[in-house]
Order: sequence, then structure tokens, then C-alpha cells
Amino acid sequence: MEYHIIAFVAGFLLDLCLGDPYWLPHPIRAIGTLIAKLTDGLLKENLSNRKKRWRGVGLVALVLICTEAVVVPLLIGAYMVHPVAGCVVETVMTYQMLATKCLKVESRKVYDAIEKEGLPQARKAVSMIVGRDTQQLTEEGVIKAAVETVAENTSDGIIAPMLYLAIGGPIAGFFYKSINTMDSMVGYKNERFYYFGTAAAKLDDVVNYLPARISAYLMIVSCTVLGSCYHTKDAYRIYKRDRYQHKSPNSAHTESVCAGALGVQLAGDASYFGKRVQKPYIGDRVRPIEAFDIVRANRLLYATAILCEGICAGGLLAVWYIL
Repeated sequence: MEYHIIAFVAGFLLDLCLGDPYWLPHPIRAIGTLIAKLTDGLLKENLSNRKKRWRGVGLVALVLICTEAVVVPLLIGAYMVHPVAGCVVETVMTYQMLATKCLKVESRKVYDAIEKEGLPQARKAVSMIVGRDTQQLTEEGVIKAAVETVAENTSDGIIAPMLYLAIGGPIAGFFYKSINTMDSMVGYKNERFYYFGTAAAKLDDVVNYLPARISAYLMIVSCTVLGSCYHTKDAYRIYKRDRYQHKSPNSAHTESVCAGALGVQLAGDASYFGKRVQKPYIGDRVRPIEAFDIVRANRLLYATAILCEGICAGGLLAVWYIL
């Protein structure tokens, strides 16, 4: 238990310090490659909708089995060699499940591009972190896209995997990230993936149900720590009002808190794969959104991540002490 606690804290600190440098091999990229190859093999256009659904179930099963077939022996084997070796492997795996600094670095590229390089470069930078079409985005649209990504991924990229890591270590962490990665790749409601991606999308909704809500309340608490630039009462008010203003049952929870905390309006219509998608607005337009809101969203992200890490580490220490 003590090695799990050490790895849990050390992995988070590594994430804060190192982020995800491009030159470093990352297991999520490997999982993404696996998903792409399996999708090419399983998804054929001449299949019936029913068969596409069942092959989507097969994709989920195969990805989870293949992922855990690597993670479980590697982790258990390392601990069997020596507890310190196991702790080192678990630390690295924990670090690889979190995206705190990576999200900050990539979203700050959007901010820097707006401030120094102009709209075309800002569109290019934001295209690296969002799934929507960015070629025609205005400056306001670019900023909104970046802030929304930081807000939504506060749960998907940090708090949710952190909770799973705390409860079940890297085995649970990789289980979550595999599902989340599948959803991000095949969970689209377009012609190609509507039926095939149903299993991944529904399972992602299930595994994110509690983390999304926990993340929202942690963000609200974090607003009180960050000072007058963040409106705690409005964060809570907008959260209660707009948390279901999204087709996903989970995505608007942290977005609505962020919108209320910053006093800006997020979401609204967007274009995906050349098709205009109508989406409700989240938050009130107390003031126009500005580039520095990307920085403010990142500060809220960091405060929420540190708060969650502290609570989880404290809970693990309490369990260790009791046992």
C-alpha cells in the first residue's frame, strides 16, 4: 500500500514537471494505433447496422484485453522482482495517465499564437487540441475552443484518471484511458461511426459519470482558493443551470463551472467534419471572452488537479493507517 501511495504522488509530480514531450514514447499513442488498426479491420461499409454495433462491442473488448494483457503482467512482474522496481514502474505508468502539464502547454500555444502570431497560427494551434473544424473560426471562436478543451479535459484528462489510479492503480487507470481514447476516436455520431462507436461512447459515459460530477465540485471549491478573478457563486449557479446543456451527460459539467467562474459564455454551434452542429450555449455573457481566459482556465485546472491529488493521497494514507 505504501508503494502505491508513493507512486501515486510521484507520478503526479512527474506529470507537473515533465508533461508529455513529443520525443518520449507514450502508451496512449500505442493504444490509439491499436484502435485505428482494429477499426480498419472490423468496420466495413457493407455491414448491417446491427453487425456494426456488435463489431463495435468487439473493438471495446479487444482493446481492453490487449491493453490489460500488457499492463497487468508488467506491473505485477515488476513488484515480484522487487517492491522498489514495482514502485518505479507504477510511478511511470501513473505519470503517463495524467495530462496536466500537456494540456497547459498545448492550450498556451493557442494563447501565444493569438498574442504574437495572429489568427491563422492560432487556428492551427487550436486544431491540435479540438475535434471541430477550425479553418473558419474567428478569434473569439478560437479562444472559446481552447477554454472549453481545458475545462472539459480537467475531468477527462486529469481528475477521472486520477480517481481511477487512486482506487485501482495503473490497471484501473489504463482501463479508463483505453475507454476514453476509444470514445475520442470512434464515438462520433456521424455516418461512419454512429453504430460502430455506440459501445465505446456508452461505456465512456458510464466510467465518466461520477468523475465528471466530482470534478465540477472540486472546480467550484478551487474557485474560492484562487481569489476574486473567479466567481464561486456564479460557478455554482451556472453549473446547476447548464450542466446538462450537452448531448453527452458528462461533458457540460466542468464546462459550466468554468463558464460561471470566468463570467463568459461557452459552447454554441460548431462545425465538425464539414457539418454544422447546433449546440446550446453554456454560461452567461457577463463580459466578452478574451485570450487571457485561456490562462485563467489553466490556473483553475491546476488548482483542481492539486486539490484532487491532495484529497486522494490523504484518503490513501488514512486507509493505509487504518489497515
